[in-house]
Amino acid sequence: MNAFFHSQAARDIILILAVSNIVLGLLVFFSCRCLPGSRLARGLMQNQGYLTFYKFHCYLWLLFLISVMIHAVFAINFML
Repeated sequence: MNAFFHSQAARDIILILAVSNIVLGLLVFFSCRCLPGSRLARGLMQNQGYLTFYKFHCYLWLLFLISVMIHAVFAINFML
């Protein structure tokens, strides 16, 4: 099993998870419950598209946390 974590496939998974962590992190930030209260995003709550996106904040957090945990497991095992 340890050989797998040093394979090219493991490196590819680490890279894919790193990119997904960045994307999911940005999605979590932009769907944050605090964002519409800021001056920059006051008008967002009037936009139906944003309100649909806003509803998925909790699910995005869950996906983000799972992605970070899997990424961490792969990265730690890769370094050992």
